[in-house]
This record gives sequence, C-alpha cells and structure tokens, in this order.
Amino acid sequence: MAVKKKGLGKGLDAMIPKKPSGAGEVKSKGKSDTGAKESQAPQDVYDGAINVPLEKVEPNRSQPRKNFDEDAIAELSDSISQYGILQPLLVQQRDDYYEIIAGERRWRAARQAGLKEIPVIVRDYSEQEIVAISLIENIQRKDLNAIEEARAYKKLMEEHGLRQEDVAERVSKSRAAITNSMRLLKLDDRVQQMLIDGTVSMGHARALLALEDGDEQYAMACKVEEKGLSVRDVEKLVKKAVKENTPEAKKEAQKKQELDFIYRDMEEKLKGILGTKVSIANGDGKGKIVIDYYSQAEFDRIVEVLTSNIR
Repeated sequence: MAVKKKGLGKGLDAMIPKKPSGAGEVKSKGKSDTGAKESQAPQDVYDGAINVPLEKVEPNRSQPRKNFDEDAIAELSDSISQYGILQPLLVQQRDDYYEIIAGERRWRAARQAGLKEIPVIVRDYSEQEIVAISLIENIQRKDLNAIEEARAYKKLMEEHGLRQEDVAERVSKSRAAITNSMRLLKLDDRVQQMLIDGTVSMGHARALLALEDGDEQYAMACKVEEKGLSVRDVEKLVKKAVKENTPEAKKEAQKKQELDFIYRDMEEKLKGILGTKVSIANGDGKGKIVIDYYSQAEFDRIVEVLTSNIR
C-alpha cells in the first residue's frame, strides 16, 4: 500500500525554486505615486523571480478550485498590504499575458489590495504538469472541496491518459484515497452541490453512494437537510432501501402487488353478493375475511345469504 508522502508531491519541489537560506522576505515598497501599494521581489529571494504588471496576469482556466473563501482572501489582502507578497506566483508565459499555474489566491488578494505589480516565477510546463501542479498546491493547502478534488483527479486521468496509480504518485496520496475521492462523482449532481454547500457532510455523501438511483440519492439527501438526520440514520435508511431494491425483494413485492389486486377484486365481488363491506387480510397464504354489519336485521340477512345453499 502506498505511503502518504510529505511535501508538495513528486517533482514539484524541484519545479518551484526554494528560498535561499537566510534570505529576506519579499517586501512591499509602500504606496506608489497614485496611492496604490506595489510589491517588490528582490532577485536574491527567489531565483528567477521578476515583477510584472498585475493586469498582465490571468487565472488558469483549468484551475481545479472554483470556490474561494472571500473572508480568507480579505485577510490575505490585509497581510499583503502590510508585508507584500511573500512568495512569488508560479506562471507560464502565454501570447500577451502570464497564466497562473500556482497562486491564484495570492493574485486575487493582491488585486484586492491594489497592487500594480506582483512577483512571479516564469516556467514552461506541459498542460499535464500545469494541472498537476495546480491540483497539488490546492490539496496541500486544503483549499479544494471534495468535489473539486475528485473532478481534478478525473481530469488528470481522462485528459492526460493517467491511471489511478499515476495520479496517486503525482499528488502523494494512496491509490485508495484517489479511488474513494472519485467515487463521489457517482453522486447525483444535485447531491454533489449539496456536499459543496455543506448541506450534507462527507459521511452522509459516502452513505448515499450505496444508492444507485440519482433521484433516490437526492430524496435521501433532502431528508438529511429537512430532518437533520445523522450519518448513522442515513446508513440505516440506505441499507433498508438497498435491501428493498434487490431482485428477490422486487420479485416478492411484485407478487404481493398481484395478490393484493386479486384480494381487492374478491372483496368487491363479496360486497356485491352480501350487500355490505367485506375486508380480506392476507399474509403468507393465510388470513381472515371480515364482514361488516350495522344492525340485527342486516346480520340476519347476511346469515341467510351465506346459508341459503346449505342443505
């Protein structure tokens, strides 16, 4: 079994230059002539780091992370206003702009802080490497929600021809962790969104995976929201639902439905003959017939009908 590794994942440590021992941080130059703060990235802090106009830097459309905590961005923005950007963004040169490989959160905060320039390290990577680096950075920072992470793994496999073993190696996780993560994509889209929104927990989501029908998953997830069901409650309900959906259970339910129809039909026939309400309770080939009467006269009449053919 693969052992979870520490660090940024295989090969990524080498891709991102280390800060030299004893080097200072990237500091802000303070306010510019226009009143906006700008950052300064001394060349002795990160090898190859340069300052570029913030307007020339754009997010990566393949970024696995789609949701950003605005409060956290605001806090980082305040820090950047005071101390500048302490670690350059990793970017790739495009036609007339730089595309972010790692550091979109810093870019958003820097834009909010009013910086005109930001420090970047320019590298040239393949599309597969870009996706992997962006994914690894977000995983290490625990910035991705469960669905974003699962979709990123799927993207690596489908668009770049990787196996689960390959993905596991690149992101320093076990193959089982990758498998369990991607299983969440079997949830109905509505349930996936509920997991993203926090309406259902990861425990609830894993329990719902036992239901193959998307509508059943969603209906059960709605019960979680409406009734505040615990994970254990959902597990019990799902177990019962799965049992009822087995071929044997469905066959038994079909048989019961057919028998119910026969007995309801018989009730109507007896009602026509006796002129009163008749109920048949049946179970496992045995049961009882209940004949209602509402007066002594009606009782005598029903008895006469039942015994008229007795000699």
